[in-house]
Amino acid sequence: MNHIQLDITKATSFLNEGAVKAYESKVKAAQKSLENATCPGNDFLGWLHLPSSITPAFLDEVQTVADILREKCEVIVVAGIGGSYLGARAVIEALGNSFAWLVNDKHNPAIVFAGNNIGEDYLFELSDYLKDKRFGVINISKSGTTTETALAFRLLKKQCEAQLGKDEARQVIVAITDAKRGAARAAADKEGYKTFVIPDNVGGRFSVLTPVGLLPIACAGFDIQALVAGATDMEKLTGPEVPFEQNIAAQYAAVRNALYADKGKKIEIMVNYQPKLHFIAEWWKQLYGESEGKEHKGIFPASCDFTTDLHSMGQWIQEGERSIFETVISVEKPARELLFPNDEENLDGLNFLAGKRVDEVNKMAELGTLLAHVDGGVPNIRISVPELNAYYIGQLIYFFEIGCGISGNLLGVNPFNQPGVETYKKNMFALLDKPGYEVESKAIKERLK
Repeated sequence: MNHIQLDITKATSFLNEGAVKAYESKVKAAQKSLENATCPGNDFLGWLHLPSSITPAFLDEVQTVADILREKCEVIVVAGIGGSYLGARAVIEALGNSFAWLVNDKHNPAIVFAGNNIGEDYLFELSDYLKDKRFGVINISKSGTTTETALAFRLLKKQCEAQLGKDEARQVIVAITDAKRGAARAAADKEGYKTFVIPDNVGGRFSVLTPVGLLPIACAGFDIQALVAGATDMEKLTGPEVPFEQNIAAQYAAVRNALYADKGKKIEIMVNYQPKLHFIAEWWKQLYGESEGKEHKGIFPASCDFTTDLHSMGQWIQEGERSIFETVISVEKPARELLFPNDEENLDGLNFLAGKRVDEVNKMAELGTLLAHVDGGVPNIRISVPELNAYYIGQLIYFFEIGCGISGNLLGVNPFNQPGVETYKKNMFALLDKPGYEVESKAIKERLK
């Protein structure tokens, strides 16, 4: 197996015969509209052929900057929110040591995240953690005015300059921002920071394979060439010329839309059996939720970490309202080997597992759960990943991106905007009495009386 695989048989069994095949012409039309840039949001299609357009010279440039930060810094803070941090964090956590934050690794700086919340305790504790560290900052913001990120960066910039001095600080602060416009661009030009550009035609949630994701991933010590190679191969494997039955992204888009439209399955639960994949699911939730949740349409994206969440959500999934289906990411081969030991007293009664790999126990839990949930009326889609390395994670990223583009077009919405996200911001600015929001401030405060 040299690429990820898709098994939809435990989902199509819940559909009428030929239901997925019936979507073939719609899927082809949806993918053609992406290729021809005739779909809604066609000014944000830069991700579509991004993997194959990335040059070795560009990857070398990203790696060079990463190597400088790795050499100079004990800690690198990635400041960003939404797509400006989720993709990088997803890849770093999928490939990294689960206890990296406890490991004193002289070869790899610690990667921490800020700018994704407004928690005062979080930011105070981050500042306290950094006060005796040589740290750098990757500030990711197209505008430079996103509240969460701008607030965090202001604090981090001040602290970095205070600890290192302005000259040294500018060597370890990198801005990933707009090519010409915005507060972050202006600050970077004024201070002389190294910069990378967020392409105008790539939205945040599709930006993992731009410097937004590539630089933090390279700083963490992972192979960005392999990541891009995996995505490039998946771009070929899911192209519009690939037959419908062989195109796993087309099949995924078709079956999930058939479950939604034909069988009323309104919730998709992304399931993993590897704790390292928790943030892959978090990234996926933003990708699909922000892309499809419009015009009172869209499958609600949820996630569970199994077997952990079987002890909290398992009852609801097994016997609750039948409005759900599951998509399981299954990793075929773990990176490590651990055998279950024998115990002479056998008080827990588990000696029947002695000598087995822990992963075998995990795989049987996965299979047993799949059978139980299917028997309980929950359709299951299975995505098999040969192993967790940069190449296959690159494949997974592009698979979900192209599947999302096709699926959003099938749904009849613009998958590349997010107008609803702005509503809370307007209310927040009005409540904070931001200049220019005087009318809104007065109106909203009247509502709260």
